[in-house]
Amino acid sequence: MLTTTTTRLLEPAELDAARAVLDREPVANAFVASRVAVAGLDPWRLGGELWGWYAGGRLTSLCYAGANLVPVCATPEAVRGFAERARRAGRRCSSIVGPAGPTAELWSLLEPAWGPAREVRARQPLMVTASVPADVEPDPLVRRIRKDEMDLIMPACVAMFTEEVGVSPLAGDGGLLYQARVAELVGGGRSFARVENGEVVFKAEIGAATPQACQIQGVWVAPEHRGRGLSETGLAAVLRYALREVAPVVSLYVNDFNTVARAAYRRVGFREAGAFMSVLF
Repeated sequence: MLTTTTTRLLEPAELDAARAVLDREPVANAFVASRVAVAGLDPWRLGGELWGWYAGGRLTSLCYAGANLVPVCATPEAVRGFAERARRAGRRCSSIVGPAGPTAELWSLLEPAWGPAREVRARQPLMVTASVPADVEPDPLVRRIRKDEMDLIMPACVAMFTEEVGVSPLAGDGGLLYQARVAELVGGGRSFARVENGEVVFKAEIGAATPQACQIQGVWVAPEHRGRGLSETGLAAVLRYALREVAPVVSLYVNDFNTVARAAYRRVGFREAGAFMSVLF
């Protein structure tokens, strides 16, 4: 039994203990919880490592270290432990993302070694809802994208990612990893779009998903179709699917400077319930 504070890679036998930590904040932890639900603690299947912070022999905090570095229920002491391990390992992630407080602390400790970042988004409101709005009619033309429609949805996904993140997902490996992720969402029935004349004019996905909560991501309207209210009616349609078929609580997070999107999400019934932070490299 460990009697001091320490951080180390979780072992397979600690799966239940990891799930107990993740269940403490099911909405904020949806991304990591969904990964663990599918892959357990095996790093190869998980797409990264899951580090644990132990106080008095008890697992109290987690940190996912893969394409993203994500602190989970991280206390200040745990953040310091995770930062030290991350410094020793060197930067392997393309972003640090998580609840704003712990993520800001983590970045302040890592910035001297890892900085500068390409961009820091210090406050991204986390918004949640548990119901479909009564006064926004879900768009009846929003539907699931089929597996044979990858060529249809990919250009919209690439445009959304490039607009949101500031770099193309096709850079580096030619987009193989990104295409695999889009295919995973399409194959799982979690990619939705409104298609007009053979073009995607609205799209969104249900990304991270657990029995407790799921997260809508990638909300996008083609530039030439903005101003038609498609984001609200389209999001209401995806929200209806999510609540009916995936989880009782739906969340998303948005940049604080995107006042148009935040207003649209509020009209669809989302309310702010915290904040995330993202550090992009």
